[in-house]
Amino acid sequence: MQNVKATIITIGDELLIGQTIDTNSAWMAQQLNKLGIDVFRRVAVADDEEDIRLALDEEIPRASIILITGGLGPTSDDITKPFLCKYFGGKLVVNEQVLEHVRELFAIRNRPFLEINMKQAEVPDSCTVLFNEMGTAPGMLFEKDGKWIISMPGVPFEMQGIMNNEVLPRLKEHFKSDVIIHKNIITSGEGESFISETLKDVEADMPEYIKISYLPAPGVVKLRLTGKGPDKEKIENELNAINTRIISILDRIVVSQDDIPMQELVGRSLLEKGATVALAESCTGGYVAHLITQVQGSSRYFNGAIVPYQSKLKNSIVGVKESTLEEHSAISEETAVELAVNARKMFNADYSLSITGQLSYGGEDAHIQKGLVWMAVAGKDDVKTKKFQFHYNRELNKELAAQMGLLMVWKYINGRL
Repeated sequence: MQNVKATIITIGDELLIGQTIDTNSAWMAQQLNKLGIDVFRRVAVADDEEDIRLALDEEIPRASIILITGGLGPTSDDITKPFLCKYFGGKLVVNEQVLEHVRELFAIRNRPFLEINMKQAEVPDSCTVLFNEMGTAPGMLFEKDGKWIISMPGVPFEMQGIMNNEVLPRLKEHFKSDVIIHKNIITSGEGESFISETLKDVEADMPEYIKISYLPAPGVVKLRLTGKGPDKEKIENELNAINTRIISILDRIVVSQDDIPMQELVGRSLLEKGATVALAESCTGGYVAHLITQVQGSSRYFNGAIVPYQSKLKNSIVGVKESTLEEHSAISEETAVELAVNARKMFNADYSLSITGQLSYGGEDAHIQKGLVWMAVAGKDDVKTKKFQFHYNRELNKELAAQMGLLMVWKYINGRL
């Protein structure tokens, strides 16, 4: 067994100016990790031959595997393929299999096949062609000094198709690496400093090939245990033992052992109880409903949501009393309670969450302190409320409010609130 290291190089001006978000690197890193391959560097470079050359010159001595995405196509700004041809030697030749595939794609799409599209079928004769079922630009595998350099399109679904069909099977066969195993624990209710101090004896007892990471997120702290070594069974047994010990110590704040979004955790709890939930969202503008409905099958437990953004609608549609709004304002514990209670009845749900607040300055509640949010969760017998004071910009305050709202629902359902 060996410690196989990989570098991911992404090419494109659009990545460096922030026009396009690099999701490719995260996905590729996840797939490599499953094979026991460490991604130890991620590099983004411009559409410039010299920048690409410098990146390769630096990474080839360091890494066993280099994955490149971007810059493959028929237009003048797609420079990766001709550059790699020069870098590794050889000349561009037409690959007949790729050419036939490109022609078929254009015929299926009822688009004319132009001379410029012939470029898509050209590949360096120094590479192994990696077939692209989802698009026109093939992937390319080069070898240098025992290292593998693999170039793929930047279009995510094309890259993923080549990775799944061509790259990952070859890597699994060619590179034998130590196993990497992760275990996750999601906690809520204490900060990472407190948890780290609580677990200091556990950390002191861990062997050097097992590490723990603390990953704070809105409302939660995720713990990730990572074990790496040649003996899979030994690593799994030790991770299980450490994981069990940590859970016994942190029992009161453990939310889940699966690293999944909070909306999915809420959905699981509702399904286990055969229960449903509804929402009355004001300042979050339906964002919590959006998150919940991102989960496939959420219609089994999500009854619906209402967004009474203006105060008058809280009264006329959801039934918050005028006296409540006048005496306590639209952003208050009293309003949150009435929103939650009435929304639960309106949607005939077992539970309901209400959120009302001021995410940023301005609007009809300009006199309310920025970041003040009240939430309430209602069940059949009682209502629980909580006040939050967020201190960030509007976008982040909305994200925090949504995550804390979902967490409140999960805690209420599970008797933790």
